[in-house]
Amino acid sequence: MIKRLLYLLFLISLWLGGIALKSVIVGAILTLFVVYFIIPLVFHYSPALQRHIVFLNFVNLPKGVDYNVPDKEDLPGTRNFYLQTDKKVKVGVWHILPESLISSIPKEESSDQVAWFEKSLCDERPVVLYLHGNTSSRATAHRIELYKVLRKMDYHVIAFDYRGYADSSPVQPNEPGVVHDAKIVYRYLRERIGSSPLFVWGHSLGTGVSTHAVGDLCLEGDHPAALVLESPFNNIKDEIKFHPLSSIFRKMPKFEWLFLNPLAKSGIDFRSDDHIAHVQAPVLILHAEDDLVVPYTLGRKLYETAQRVRPKNAPTVKFVGFAAKCGYSHKYICRAPELPEILREFFDEAVKANN
Repeated sequence: MIKRLLYLLFLISLWLGGIALKSVIVGAILTLFVVYFIIPLVFHYSPALQRHIVFLNFVNLPKGVDYNVPDKEDLPGTRNFYLQTDKKVKVGVWHILPESLISSIPKEESSDQVAWFEKSLCDERPVVLYLHGNTSSRATAHRIELYKVLRKMDYHVIAFDYRGYADSSPVQPNEPGVVHDAKIVYRYLRERIGSSPLFVWGHSLGTGVSTHAVGDLCLEGDHPAALVLESPFNNIKDEIKFHPLSSIFRKMPKFEWLFLNPLAKSGIDFRSDDHIAHVQAPVLILHAEDDLVVPYTLGRKLYETAQRVRPKNAPTVKFVGFAAKCGYSHKYICRAPELPEILREFFDEAVKANN
């Protein structure tokens, strides 16, 4: 890259003439100094910056969402509420009803309606707890697309925003914090679903959250009916190393020391390839070959690790890939026409395995 830059400087100097050459060279040297010296060192020594870049919770799109009125986001039959997950943390939650229940909601907004929503969770329809990736909120368009697919399958969907996101408490997230939020929401559901099957679904960064949370829960003797990992990475170090934005730094000396080694100390570990060993539930991995955010190879690595490290009698782990020609990339596996059938078959087998 530096050789290319020097060659470009040479061409520019021929065009500008000798007078401007000195200014061009000085500017280029300053740029290289900032990009390859200042930025890496600032990142290395700033845990707050590391957390901001990994979680991207300051990117809050779409703007102007009224989370109390999900109808405006084309989600009729959805209840908004808040759960206390920590002493100073509340998270915003949506309960999106199965399609067949929307017309049955009590007309009056009251405590009776809240009780009705909570009671509906134990109607034996599957309940999907959705853990989203970094940036934005539970109201992001591609996430709403998935909710609609699941509700059309007649599933309950519970989607929430971790601490630091959207209308949840403005606390800077780290891995222990968001995993704790996920487990509290999971336990809220567990107390209310009766015999309804409970599935956990993580997407992108949410696969790191969900694998960690479900691994912990299984060690405590409480496992969901199944775990779905959409566009997952095997661990956060590999995800950052192979992310397109890291390409300009990847060949630097001390790349790992500068960018990867500080993460665990900053509360950003996300070792899904370790946590998946403890997941005593069926696992479904979904990944698109044209995913540029989380490379397809990292999803395959996690699948291969799961097969290797889980006990021989552990529930099944299944990998479903989607060809690049489909164009689903990182966010749009929800558009695959075959997805409902894949999910229904997997969920039915998971429920049978749990009985």
